[in-house]
Amino acid sequence: MNILVFGKDGQLGKAFKTVFNAMPVSAKPNVEYIGRAECDLSDGAVLKNLLDSSKPTFIINASAYTAVDQAETEPELAFAVNALAPELMAQYAAEHGSTFFHYSTDYVFDGSKAGFYFEDDQRNPLGVYGKSKAAGEIAIEKAFKGSQGQYAIFRTSWVYGDGGNFIRTILRLAKDREELKIIHDQHGVPTSAKWLAKTTLDLGLDKDQIRKFTSGIYHAVPGGETTWHGLACLAVDAALKAGASLKVRPDLIKPILAVEYPLPAPRPMNSRMNTNKLRKEIARDDDVSKLQQWSGSWSTGVEVYVQALVKDGLI
Repeated sequence: MNILVFGKDGQLGKAFKTVFNAMPVSAKPNVEYIGRAECDLSDGAVLKNLLDSSKPTFIINASAYTAVDQAETEPELAFAVNALAPELMAQYAAEHGSTFFHYSTDYVFDGSKAGFYFEDDQRNPLGVYGKSKAAGEIAIEKAFKGSQGQYAIFRTSWVYGDGGNFIRTILRLAKDREELKIIHDQHGVPTSAKWLAKTTLDLGLDKDQIRKFTSGIYHAVPGGETTWHGLACLAVDAALKAGASLKVRPDLIKPILAVEYPLPAPRPMNSRMNTNKLRKEIARDDDVSKLQQWSGSWSTGVEVYVQALVKDGLI
């Protein structure tokens, strides 16, 4: 088995490297990590040549154009990375009978639904970033029609890990400011990059072999839900309990409406996603141990993450 991981310098790409490195030597697959230095995903010819030379049996596309606001002025680049590059990867996998994992976003929805989104709910992205990710989903589905290969598109939200993210920004600001104002009317689920990597490999790998699964879209987020304000309060509280020196306390984080903090690109107000489909597919072979990661809520993952940041002196 030859695995190709795109996006090695991003939060999810780094998480995959951590997860693969932790595997027993006897079960560790051959993994090649690709970043911007190795392949410019906006150049289709370069990408095709890389795939042809690497001959992967398993492609994990953890790369993406994620500058949500900047995408409004760089639509061509956003679509090149988020739609055209995944399409080429999917076409290769479909033609060669390979397995393909791709990561999408809650931004493919407009956020107007009152409850949790399901995988087959209608896409209706609000901004360029969401539209480019939606186009990528559609292109992958089309590429695999009638193919011997298999694919999974994992929609996730509010990812944090080894790199820049909302939690680190809040904790940095909390060191210098005595008050913060955070949006409280946008709902979603914070997702650990490491949790996401482990969970999705539970679907795609069985020990050292590629696992057969039902191709399609899966929602992949931990249990529970919160708001940006709720996430900020919990992160600050966890950091203080871990011994971090912060000026801000949770009660000094003021809730505000999204309209009070206008941004170039619109955001979905509701990013909550139902995950029953993925849970059932992972547990299909009666391996209950694979569902251990689902036992906790999003808050547990954030607390562990913040505690590690404090311990490592990153706050």
